[in-house]
Amino acid sequence: MTTTDRQVKIIMNELSKHGDQGRAAAKAGVCRQTAARYIHAGKLPSELKKAHLGQTRGNPFAEVWPEVEARLRQEPGVWIRFLFEDLQDRYPGRFTPGQVRTLHRHVAKWRALHGEDQGHEVFFPQQHRAGEAGQTDFTHTQSLAMTLEGQAFAPLLCHFVLPYSNWEWACRCQSESLLALKKGVQEAVFRLGRVPGMASDRQLLWSDSSSLQRRAGISA
Repeated sequence: MTTTDRQVKIIMNELSKHGDQGRAAAKAGVCRQTAARYIHAGKLPSELKKAHLGQTRGNPFAEVWPEVEARLRQEPGVWIRFLFEDLQDRYPGRFTPGQVRTLHRHVAKWRALHGEDQGHEVFFPQQHRAGEAGQTDFTHTQSLAMTLEGQAFAPLLCHFVLPYSNWEWACRCQSESLLALKKGVQEAVFRLGRVPGMASDRQLLWSDSSSLQRRAGISA
């Protein structure tokens, strides 16, 4: 038996008089459990029905979504418009033209989570040539947990590397300054015995070896 709005109104009215849920249910002609459900909801049956319909309309493709997902897996690049028209053909009168935007949203969300781009790493390969470039950066060493004579030792290093051969050199410095960078490059090229064609750090790009020589204060 379907509970009516009138019965729920009687329950609420009786409950406001004496607060006895059992008596209110008996007065309205419903069982105690039914009365408790509507008291807890605080809404009439018609209001609860509208709320349920609103939730159902939120995703009109819920029942056919397994078919949609299977099609997306078979044809990852299928146009959503074609997908929607196919659903209209197979389910006449079920989907209206205004719902195509809803399908767009659901498909976009699915593709973001399960699309063919997932799990693929995009990278741009770099080709290095011998003697072409050197790279410099400052390196903090706290994560190495080094000690010196039993004391924590975490120097700041100016680190120089040749990307082609992975030859590297590092020297201790006091701060991330241009003076410290100059010192690091000087020591590195002195140890290397050559000047790379181009060198860079995080903030500066030295376009050629002559510019590098001037900044490092060394002669050819």
